[in-house]
Amino acid sequence: MKKSLTTTQNPESHYNRSDQLHDQSIVIPANPSKLINLADSFEKKEHSWFITSHVPTDLTVQVQEITFNVHKYPLVSKCGYIGQLEFQPSISDFGNDLKELKLENFPGGPETFEMILKFCYGLPVDLNPNNIAPLRCASEFLEMTEELEAGNLISKTESFLTLVVLSSWKDTITVLKSCETLSPWAENLQIVRRCCDSIAWKASRENTTKNADGEQWWFREVATFRIDHYMRVISAIKAKNTRPEFIAKCIMHYAERWLPGINVEFEGLRGYGIGRNDLQFSILSNRKEEGGYGHSQEQKAIIESLLSVLPPQNEAVPCKFLLQMLKMAMMYSASPALISELEKRVGMMLEDATVNDLLIPSYNSADQGKLVKSPEERTMHDIDVVQRIVEYFLTHEHQQQEKTGKSNVSKLLDNYLAEIAGDPNLSITKFQVLAELLPENARACDDGLYRAIDTYLKTHPSLPEHDRRRLCRIMNCEKLSLDACMHAAQNDRLPLKTIIQVTFIRFPVNVTQEVLFSEQVKMRTALQGKESAPNGNNSEQEGNHASTDAEIKNLKAELENAKKQMAELQSDYSELQQEYEKISSKQRSVSSWSSGWRKIKKSFHTKSEANETGEGQQRPNSIGGRFSFRRRSSMS
Repeated sequence: MKKSLTTTQNPESHYNRSDQLHDQSIVIPANPSKLINLADSFEKKEHSWFITSHVPTDLTVQVQEITFNVHKYPLVSKCGYIGQLEFQPSISDFGNDLKELKLENFPGGPETFEMILKFCYGLPVDLNPNNIAPLRCASEFLEMTEELEAGNLISKTESFLTLVVLSSWKDTITVLKSCETLSPWAENLQIVRRCCDSIAWKASRENTTKNADGEQWWFREVATFRIDHYMRVISAIKAKNTRPEFIAKCIMHYAERWLPGINVEFEGLRGYGIGRNDLQFSILSNRKEEGGYGHSQEQKAIIESLLSVLPPQNEAVPCKFLLQMLKMAMMYSASPALISELEKRVGMMLEDATVNDLLIPSYNSADQGKLVKSPEERTMHDIDVVQRIVEYFLTHEHQQQEKTGKSNVSKLLDNYLAEIAGDPNLSITKFQVLAELLPENARACDDGLYRAIDTYLKTHPSLPEHDRRRLCRIMNCEKLSLDACMHAAQNDRLPLKTIIQVTFIRFPVNVTQEVLFSEQVKMRTALQGKESAPNGNNSEQEGNHASTDAEIKNLKAELENAKKQMAELQSDYSELQQEYEKISSKQRSVSSWSSGWRKIKKSFHTKSEANETGEGQQRPNSIGGRFSFRRRSSMS
């Protein structure tokens, strides 16, 4: 038997019809003759449906767990599929011969088959956007074509779908939502394609007639679709040459709907447990633990699908949203290629980012979003991804030969360094590499870098002296403001050499000498305290006999260390003093040379005046001028 062909019409032809019509329904009238002869009504008892009729039923149809006791003739007269089947005979409780039929994978389930039975028995059937897709698929399954009877269910459902549903926004969205449980029938009958095309055409029309910068009302409706249907809608909208900003806003709305943790932001180290070694913050405050592995795979599929359809134009997608998607992609271990592409896009827009956007937590890729807690890798934030983003930014700046964004990025990077410097597990190497990524001319002022270094030294009080010097060599003391220099000159966490450098650059000579003198006094006081400690302990030992030889040895070792530190400081002091004397001598030689030059110019001026007064006085004046010149030169 021939199957019906699916008719496909252009939804544009129906858009101008009343789009205000939605949730429309059409009632198929009853056939009085069949209603009187065969069925009065349907009656349900437990898991079975019965026809209330004076004619005994001769067919049982099972759909899932529900059994329908019906007559064979109404079904065979309208359903070509049932007419081709060979039924298995059985005997009922009343002694009648019954035929049994089990419909596997019936579209729409028992609810739809009940409506099919009402149609076959001539009872009224209500067609509406909620049931039209299941009825269309079920009628195709049962082959209810026009060859069996004019006005059969295929033609009626197809007409309602084309003429009524596709002309309305909400009805089209309702039908597409109902198709999620009708695969593959809805796909094969082109119901999904027609609904997606209709939504895309209406969306493109909205884009041209209204302002696309604002939020569209249908964003919320489309965001309820399953990801595969949503991708079909977005692909159809892109095919209509819709503005990329419009598409990006639609994707952002869908991400907020299906990725609940995307708007969660870090607030630096406020979540770090004081006095604890474990990370004490949660990434997704409202994330449900019962989702399990299946939930993670679903989230991963959504993230990868959305990233694949993001508009490539940088101005269409905000940098904040890209970084939010980057966090989610890393949390759910998305494709490395997609993550790398996201990092490159963020690098090209880095000047629009904020510090909170860059605070990406460290995840364990093998544990689906759980925080890293291994001793080797316990930094709170992922420093490597930010390093790659900055490198992409520098590469892009070099290719574009632009330098306008480096000042903004330098401030952003310094603030980021100050934020992560409070992590006690951050190594000095990672901090130094990240701080030295930008070229020297990118920073107009190093106050932000100094604040980050000071925070790191405060968080790591046991850092050795050579590491402190290594850290302070990152910043340029000549680029520090006066307030920063005042703070650095009194900062005990900085190495002495850095303090003296800052003092030499920003303050007068007498202030520098006072700083050097105060440092010498501090060291001598500390040295005297170390030297007096063994004597005090010895007297205590003689008086109380409580000290031991081990304590005396420790004190002697500390005394030797203090002497070594004193010697290093004196060496640094002598080097800096020699440099200062060289600078001072150069300044004195330059000033004496300029003074001599002014005197030479004055002598020549005197000579020109003498030439005007007369020839008799010219020789003595010239002799005196030469004598004066020789005398001043020798003095200089």
